[in-house]
Amino acid sequence: MQYRTLGRTGLKVSLLSQGTGGPSQFGQKRGLLQAEQNRLIRRCLDLGINLFDTHESYGESEAILGRALQGVPRDDYILVTKWAYPRDGDPTGDPEELARSVERSLRRLNTDHIDVMLFHGLLAEHHDMVVERYMPVLERLREHGLVGHRGFSLRYFIDPAQCGATAGLKKAPDLWDVIMLKYGILNQYAEREMLPLALEHNIGILNMAAVRIKLPNPQLLAETIADWKSRGLVPQNALADANPLDWLIHDDVESVIAAAYKFAADHPAITSVITGTSNLDHLEANVRAMENPALDPADRARLERLFGHIVEYA
Repeated sequence: MQYRTLGRTGLKVSLLSQGTGGPSQFGQKRGLLQAEQNRLIRRCLDLGINLFDTHESYGESEAILGRALQGVPRDDYILVTKWAYPRDGDPTGDPEELARSVERSLRRLNTDHIDVMLFHGLLAEHHDMVVERYMPVLERLREHGLVGHRGFSLRYFIDPAQCGATAGLKKAPDLWDVIMLKYGILNQYAEREMLPLALEHNIGILNMAAVRIKLPNPQLLAETIADWKSRGLVPQNALADANPLDWLIHDDVESVIAAAYKFAADHPAITSVITGTSNLDHLEANVRAMENPALDPADRARLERLFGHIVEYA
């Protein structure tokens, strides 16, 4: 496993990290039992994965993860969790709800501190409100040693221009240690401004959902490419109608999924790519893909020419 430094936090994190959300929510939606989730986490640790991402609203993920890590020395892993600040109705909720959320997360995770705390799904229009109302509470929690570093995550299913990363970094780059965003083969928008800004200000980037929904599903992938062709976003003869990205599979690239993980890690601003799999075989394959976290330069350049201009999440 390769390790990179998470921006100014100084934390050494594995290039592949394990998330507990996604479609399966740590296997909760697949009916996994705690014993199976324990095996998944212990295998992650055996493979060198040391960063685990979770959220108070991922079902029981925090509590499941806390139980799975029981007995593991606390210095052997890094915990990232999130708080969904009030955004529906009155966005100016009680600032102390953040403190209560952290207290709940600490109990569920069975730990005395959270390494990285993120404001979840930050929108540009809420950036100043979050900084004004909630940052003082977060700073108090940091002073008490309950939280290590601060940041925010983005909502990958909306127009990227509405997300808070670029606005937040431009307004207050010194406030943010870590940002979680989506960057991948079909979602290269972050490379325009967000990733360069992160490099400039030494902010750690956690890459979420780089391989989700479209890329693992050949039918959905073909439909997406067909739609982009019909709208003139991709030239009609640029890719095959069926299995349009199979040309990426050669040499050490075992699959389109492996290509996607390599692409997602192959940017100097990316610190770690989060996998949300609850399948041990998939986990092993994802780790193999990260042994050489780079595509053939010609293949990467072709992907950038094909999709780099498209501004929508897929």
